[in-house]
Amino acid sequence: MIKARKGAPVRIDRRSALSIHQQLYDRIRAAIAGGQLAPGERLPATRSLAAQLDVARGTVDAAYARLMGEGYLVARGQAGTIVSPALRMPAASAPAARPSLSLDPDAAAPLPLRMGLPALDLFPRTLWSRLAAREARRFSGTNLPYPDPMGLPALREAIAGYLAVSRGIACEAGQIAITHGYQAALNLTATLLLKPGDAVWLEDPGYRFARIALEALPLRIAPIPVDGEGLRVDYARRHFPRARLAVVTPAHQSPLGVCLSLPRRQALLEWAAEQGAFILEDDYDCEFHYDGHKPPALKSIPGGGRVFYAGSFSKTLFPGLRLGYLVLPPAFVDAARNAIRRLDRGEAGFEQAIIAAFIAQGHFARHLRRMRTHYKARRQALADALARQFGGDIQFSLSPGGLHILARFPGHRSDTDMAGRARSHGLEPSPLSSQFLSPPSIRHEAGQGLLLSFTNVSEKAASGIAARLRKAIS
Repeated sequence: MIKARKGAPVRIDRRSALSIHQQLYDRIRAAIAGGQLAPGERLPATRSLAAQLDVARGTVDAAYARLMGEGYLVARGQAGTIVSPALRMPAASAPAARPSLSLDPDAAAPLPLRMGLPALDLFPRTLWSRLAAREARRFSGTNLPYPDPMGLPALREAIAGYLAVSRGIACEAGQIAITHGYQAALNLTATLLLKPGDAVWLEDPGYRFARIALEALPLRIAPIPVDGEGLRVDYARRHFPRARLAVVTPAHQSPLGVCLSLPRRQALLEWAAEQGAFILEDDYDCEFHYDGHKPPALKSIPGGGRVFYAGSFSKTLFPGLRLGYLVLPPAFVDAARNAIRRLDRGEAGFEQAIIAAFIAQGHFARHLRRMRTHYKARRQALADALARQFGGDIQFSLSPGGLHILARFPGHRSDTDMAGRARSHGLEPSPLSSQFLSPPSIRHEAGQGLLLSFTNVSEKAASGIAARLRKAIS
């Protein structure tokens, strides 16, 4: 087994959201960067390391191949694989300051009710490792130059086909840019459209990381109230008519869970056309709809030509991938390519190739169907357990889709206080009030509540978790 000079072994956390391939890659790269594996030092043979870690040999092959492609490792034939002698390492630091190669498995496990994570226990890791090994065996000299700034063509083709079938979006692969997650798609959209001082409509309450990303730019954030039909377009037009961009979650509003009604969708598209403005549609959990038909994508309905459509693999696969995509109006494709060249030169191709194969071979569609079945059962189990524990002291309704339950507790203390008490009991709900842009002084009781993710709460665990929550906040 690979060991640091102080003897700390590489450990694989099988409960982590990261694939085994990604964990192994990260540990070896960190060991090289930290000086625990020195230039010229030999690594174990892939067969030997795979046996020691009890993982597929192809997984180790994939990690080694990726590190070779990035210049960290060099193959020396019968002499084995070594750390590249050409690496220039930083001056050695005190041994105590060196990062450990070990992982604490308990520290990697998320607390129950935590938002933003898919079901980590249900991810098909064996299948993913097999696809990763196959892509590693295909690694060749064509993988060594800089990647296409817009992303791997095979993945963009696969996404275009998936969107046509699943979301009714007709687009060419050339309109799709692969991004470093949703926030990168948001930043790219802002780069293409906005100048300092421009106003941007944001849902209030809304996705707080979108707010944080836009606040880092010299823009005017325009908080727009959300009601039972979604974004208040009438309010937005009255108060901020000349905004250049609206950022919305129309299929399942984050965090209230409402669907943007058809009249509101039409009003939003009419505003964009009249003002020469644009819309960024964040379709973050559209695939997880449990009752009736999925609402259509805003981009798929007439007038959707002014819509930038953003998707991510964080909720459908796992967030450690850090990959998403942006469907661009055709007029912005060349500008987007140039902007990506300036910003970061594009994303690494290895994970893109795995996702492309995962989609093209039908695994993605099967995975989503399986997740919908499990999520519906987990959501119902947690809802039933909460109702039994709290009775009339809790208010919630199950929206047709989404990955969390919004629960309100009439007469209880502030939601931030409740979330802190829950954390002390090993739970991690999010307070609704943290998602608002408007100051607390103009909110009302509806601005208080807890966001409870059910994705990582098994049906068997639901009763115990609801009891812990009751104990924490009662």
